[in-house]
Amino acid sequence: MRVYQDTWTEFLKIVKEEAGSRVVETWFKAVSFTRWDYQEKIAYLQAPNAFVQDWIHSNYIPLIEQHLKRLLSAPTVKIVFINDSNPPADTTQTVSVVMAQPATMPVKTAQAYVANQHALHKKKITGYRTYVFDTFVVGSNNALAYAAAKAVADKPGTIYNPLFIYGNSGLGKTHLLHAIGNEIKIHHKKAVILYQTADRFVNEFINAIRFDKVHQFQIKYKSVDVLLIDDIQFISNKDQTQEAFFHIFNALYDAHKQIVFSSDIFPDDMTGIADRLKYRLSSGLVVDMHMPPLETKIAILKKKAELHEEVLADDIAHFIASCSVANIRELEGFLIRVLAFASLTHQPLTLELAQKVLMRAKDVQKPGVSFEHIVKCIGKYYAYDLNQLRSKDRSKKLTFARQVAMFLMKKITDKPLRDIGVFLGGRDHSTVMHALDKVSQHAQNNDEFQNQLRKIEEDILS
Repeated sequence: MRVYQDTWTEFLKIVKEEAGSRVVETWFKAVSFTRWDYQEKIAYLQAPNAFVQDWIHSNYIPLIEQHLKRLLSAPTVKIVFINDSNPPADTTQTVSVVMAQPATMPVKTAQAYVANQHALHKKKITGYRTYVFDTFVVGSNNALAYAAAKAVADKPGTIYNPLFIYGNSGLGKTHLLHAIGNEIKIHHKKAVILYQTADRFVNEFINAIRFDKVHQFQIKYKSVDVLLIDDIQFISNKDQTQEAFFHIFNALYDAHKQIVFSSDIFPDDMTGIADRLKYRLSSGLVVDMHMPPLETKIAILKKKAELHEEVLADDIAHFIASCSVANIRELEGFLIRVLAFASLTHQPLTLELAQKVLMRAKDVQKPGVSFEHIVKCIGKYYAYDLNQLRSKDRSKKLTFARQVAMFLMKKITDKPLRDIGVFLGGRDHSTVMHALDKVSQHAQNNDEFQNQLRKIEEDILS
C-alpha cells in the first residue's frame, strides 16, 4: 500500500506542474491509488464520491494513464474506479480512452485492424457523451468555430476540409472535436472515426518504428473516415513524425476523408513545422476561439450546472463568471469547486456559500496578468518581440531572454508549465523546467541580474 501512495504522490507532483495546483487540490487530492494489478495492467483508484469520479472520468483519464504508465514502467494502463459496493474483482467500469491502440498490437489483416479501431471508438464515445453540440454554449467568441464544426459534422469530407480550430488552452476546442465525432457517428454508423492527441500520435509512431510496425501504423491512419487531431502543435521539431503525417494527410485528403485539427497556435506562427505541412494545415478553413464575454460565461456556467443536475441561480452564476480566469476550464473549475463543497457538506447552493468557498481559495478578483503583457514588459529590457521569442532561433541572447520570460510567467501567473511552453512556440514542459532552473541559478550568482529581474517584475505588476 505504501508503494501505491508513493507512486500517487509522485503523480500529484507531475500533475501540479502540468495542469496546475487547482486541478490537484480540487480533484486528485481526494483520490487514492489502492491497487495495481501487474498481470492485467489495471490501476485501481478510489474517489470520495460519484461526483468526483464522473468528473475525472470525463476529463482526466488520459492524463492519469499517460503518467502512471511511466511511473509504473508499464506499456499500458487501464484505470478502474472502485467503491465500497464495487470491489476490484467485480468492477466493470474500465475506461477505454486510448482510442488509438499502439501500432505494436497483433494485426492479421488491415480490415480486421480497422474494424477493431471502429469498435474501440464506439466504446470511447460514451466516455465523452457530454461533448456534443447541444452542450456547447455558443457566443460571439466561438460562433464561427461552432458553425464550421457543425457544417463539417453535417457533410464530412465535402466542406471545410481540413478544418483548423485554434485558440488559447481551455476554450472548448477539444469539446468541438469530440462533438464532430459524436455527431458524425449518429448519422454514419459505419464510419471509422479516430480522435487522437498529437503527443499520442508521436508516441505511437515511435513505437511503430521501434517494433518495425510502420506499415500497420500507416494502414490504420489511412483507413479512417474522420481523423481528429488535438494539439497538433506538439509535432513541432519532430521531422520523422511530420514526414509520416504528411503522407497520411495526403492520402486522407485525396480520398475526401474529413480531417480536423486543433491548436493553441495559428498555423503560420508554429515553429519547427515544415512549410509544406503548414500549408496543408491551413489549406482549408482556419477559425479561432477567444475568451467569452460575461454573458456567455454565465450561460456556460448554467449549462455546466444543468449537466450535473443542479440549478444555478443568476446571482451565483454572475458572481462566479466575474472571477478573474484565464480560460473556460478554470471557470468550470470554480463552479465544480462550489458544487462539490455544497454536495460534500450537505449545504444549500447559495451566493454566500460560493463567496465563502472561492474567497477562502483566494481566487475571487485575483489580479490577472497575461503572458502578452509579460512579454511586452520584458521587451523593454531585452530587444525581442513575441514572434522572436516564439521562433526556433536558439542564439544565446535570444534563448536567455526566452528563459527569463518563462521564469517570470511561472512566478507571476503560476500557470502550468505546459501552457507557458505552448504560448512560447509550442515547447514542452521539460524545456520550461530547464529555463526556470537556469534563470534561478543565474540570479543566485549574479546580484546585478537579480536586481534587473526584480525591476522587470515590478514593471509587470505596476
